[in-house]
Amino acid sequence: MAKIGINIATGSLQQEEIIVGIDLGTTNSLIAIIHPETRQAVALKEHNSSLPAGQAGSLVPSIIHFDGNGNIIVGEEAKQYLITEPHNTIFSAKRLMGKSYNDIKNNSSFFTYKIIDDNTESLVKIQVGNLSTGQAGKFYSPVELSSFILKELKQRAEHILKTPVIKAVVTVPAYFNDAQRQATRDAGKLAGLDVLRIINEPTAASLAYGIGLHKEDHKTIAVYDLGGGTFDISILRISNGIFEVLSTNGDTYLGGDDFDNAIVKFWLQQLSINEDELKNNKEFAQAIRLKAEEAKKHLSANEMFSDNLNQHELKISKTEFEELICPSIDKTITACKNALKDAQLTAADIEVIVMVGGSTRIPFVKKTISDFFGKEVNDSMNPEEVVALGAALQADILAGNNKEFLLLDITPLSLGIETRGGLMDVLIPRNSKIPTKASRQYTTQVNGQSGIKISVFQGERDIVKDNRKLAEFNLTNIPGMPAGLPKVEISFLINADGILIVKAKELRSGAEQSIEVQPQYGLTDQQVEKMLLESITHAKDDIATRALLEARTEGEQLLETTEKFIQKNSKKLSPEELVTTAEAMQALQLALTMEDKDLVHSKIEELNNLSRPYAERIMDEAVSKAMKGKAIS
Repeated sequence: MAKIGINIATGSLQQEEIIVGIDLGTTNSLIAIIHPETRQAVALKEHNSSLPAGQAGSLVPSIIHFDGNGNIIVGEEAKQYLITEPHNTIFSAKRLMGKSYNDIKNNSSFFTYKIIDDNTESLVKIQVGNLSTGQAGKFYSPVELSSFILKELKQRAEHILKTPVIKAVVTVPAYFNDAQRQATRDAGKLAGLDVLRIINEPTAASLAYGIGLHKEDHKTIAVYDLGGGTFDISILRISNGIFEVLSTNGDTYLGGDDFDNAIVKFWLQQLSINEDELKNNKEFAQAIRLKAEEAKKHLSANEMFSDNLNQHELKISKTEFEELICPSIDKTITACKNALKDAQLTAADIEVIVMVGGSTRIPFVKKTISDFFGKEVNDSMNPEEVVALGAALQADILAGNNKEFLLLDITPLSLGIETRGGLMDVLIPRNSKIPTKASRQYTTQVNGQSGIKISVFQGERDIVKDNRKLAEFNLTNIPGMPAGLPKVEISFLINADGILIVKAKELRSGAEQSIEVQPQYGLTDQQVEKMLLESITHAKDDIATRALLEARTEGEQLLETTEKFIQKNSKKLSPEELVTTAEAMQALQLALTMEDKDLVHSKIEELNNLSRPYAERIMDEAVSKAMKGKAIS
């Protein structure tokens, strides 16, 4: 293995190829490595002109700015555009990972950029560009936005280490679901990183604290992780170097951002400003949000915050702040109780409470958690660096440099099925510990469909034709039902011997079918390495192809729905509405034949904006007719 030179805060050294640890955070992100000489985990720091002389910053603000000339700016430099160009400056993208608009609609006013809500069940998209001129702009998924942050971290690490960085361990909240974990993995792939492992932030934090690093350690610990946008509590039992997660609970939409939002609402009430007015003044909305963040930090060490914004006086006391955030902290306590119950433990059974995440710096949070568990919390490490440091330690274990830990057997490549458009839907990501199982529900695409072909694939590419087919079977005898009504559950089970069992069951009728695939799935180590290398090499093309296929699928479904709606309600629409709708449908149909996903998205939005008003009108008429002569008690 070739030697490489690195230059970090502690000096110039030589070391072999490394695997980095990355904490992809809501507010800040950072990257860490194991120092080749001291063998200690260190956060990579880059000297920044915005910091005092002699200081280096490890945190990279998770902010992305699009400057209108095709340039993408990430980090501290992007932060300055939050107020001046709020439409084109994205923050808190992690809160959108794996989310539909339906998931975030109650908090949509928090975001100062445009989140597309054309289909409440689809994953969100963010529109950036010069929207005031009527231009369509460009559409980005949270995966793409997160990849820009990961790419920035990768480039910074390469600048500091003076060597290419292609392998990483990336952390996620323990309460992230499959969609959010897969989205994180896809973001890494798009950034040019081979994500060797997605690990839970609590496990990474406990590693960083050194808990369980000695063979004689036997501890039951709680990791309380409250970041900018997510919260989770994990109960772990550590014995003989093995980390076992007993339970986890939390909320992927609760964190320091909510504290900022509570302060903003408090000030708006004081100033008699309606929240709807805030939606129409994005610059002021962003400015007051940043002031709220400043107040939150100030009140950790002071009794009062006072400042001015656009001739408005903004004041809040520490007591008022604690009253505002108390409901959110109570939610975390409820999660702690649920996690303890699931682990069949009590607060008294917990020996160590580890505090993780920037929001745990708030004294009120520390005191509340300490009171609940009945003991002092452990916050001796930087809560904003601890997760990345733990990820670096996990990377060191994967690299084979730490032999003290037992790594359970894992799946060599991702396993999934083919879905509409020839896409690979991953049920079990590669590097999943075995035995493991996963299931997901699907439905039919055609009215009266009596069977579904289940095609099982293995690989890391987004399109199934680039992966390896393992098996194929048909689920038959599905009763004739309208498209979308049947519920077909696909289950993957890998047992301790590495045998994959795939089952398909239609839940309404009970129709079932299964197939068994033997261990190792017939692949040599060289074939696995080749497939992994191709997944990195073609990452950008794969993501672009997936985005285009998903946009086309969404467009085709919208055309089908609109056509059925018009056929049913044509007499209730004016000739002008029929003509303009037909034109919008033709424009979308034409866009579907092109290789431009942004064009498809813009034509989808145009058709939605056109049809939404009369669809709502017809719905209102139907409700009014149904309610006529009825009394409501």
